[in-house]
Amino acid sequence: MATLKDIAKKAGVSSAAVSRILNNDPSLSVTAETRQKVLHTARMLGYQKKLRSFNSYTMGIVQWFSANQELEDSYYLSIRHGIEDFCQSNGLNVVRTFKNDLNCMASLEQADSLICIGKFTEQEIRNFKHLTGSLLMIDMAPSDASISSITLDFSKAITDMMDYLTGLGHCDIGFLTGLEYLEDGSVFSDARLRIFIEYCKSHNITYLPYLQEDQFSSSSGFRMMENLILSGSLPSAVFAASDPIALGALKALKAHGLRVPEDISLAGFDDINLCEMVSPSLTTIHAPAYEMGQYGAGIVYHLMKNSPGAAMRIQMPCRLIVRGSCRKKQS
Repeated sequence: MATLKDIAKKAGVSSAAVSRILNNDPSLSVTAETRQKVLHTARMLGYQKKLRSFNSYTMGIVQWFSANQELEDSYYLSIRHGIEDFCQSNGLNVVRTFKNDLNCMASLEQADSLICIGKFTEQEIRNFKHLTGSLLMIDMAPSDASISSITLDFSKAITDMMDYLTGLGHCDIGFLTGLEYLEDGSVFSDARLRIFIEYCKSHNITYLPYLQEDQFSSSSGFRMMENLILSGSLPSAVFAASDPIALGALKALKAHGLRVPEDISLAGFDDINLCEMVSPSLTTIHAPAYEMGQYGAGIVYHLMKNSPGAAMRIQMPCRLIVRGSCRKKQS
């Protein structure tokens, strides 16, 4: 009996393209000649479409972080767990790969849908879209308006934290963040930094001497905070763009004999599990990472059962978590 691979080989296209043509996927962009060639080849080889239960469908997950990076920063790990738990609950198969894995794209060819977690170039997104029309991005909103995405409401999250810190009397606030590089070497523009700067300018907050950029890791958090300490001028509060950065900064402060929050207030972003375990416990912004994965999988579940329709752009709210690492500025 002929298979999709047999048709793909004879027609000179990918197996994924054959599947989408035979299933009348309206989002697939191919020439009429290619479409007819595939249909003719299928008839010539006597291909018979298999009727399958929905739980035999496969959801693909591609992660832009490496496996080691995912272990250090549990934000993306939580997103993936949300997706995988949804698939397990609904009897869906899962194929998972990291962007830097060998044969990453080949491993995704048999996926009926795809969730991309993280930051990707326009070319990478086009490659993913070629694999399947049931595609969703988590943690970035692509320029292609036909692709669904789930992102965080950074504007409200950053504003909430800054309102809290300024409400404690802090008017000189540092910001520690990381640079995120795409596959083509370009830097992904971080909304958190932009919103922080806009807030500081509109509220007359001194920030520029205390702005540090490195990487989204605890080791870079240590380096950035140490840079501020060694400069001889510290702000009264520091806001880190991720919890790993904040935890590295906390370690640097303790190494230099500085107390949190007595000498300096410190806040993070994400609300990873370690935030409650350190001393003092970390004030942070809770990012609903696990729920992003759950909702994302639910959307793709719907797209797989129905031909892809209008794309959805979802922004999920975050919330301020007040713990013990911030206090009122001392006069």
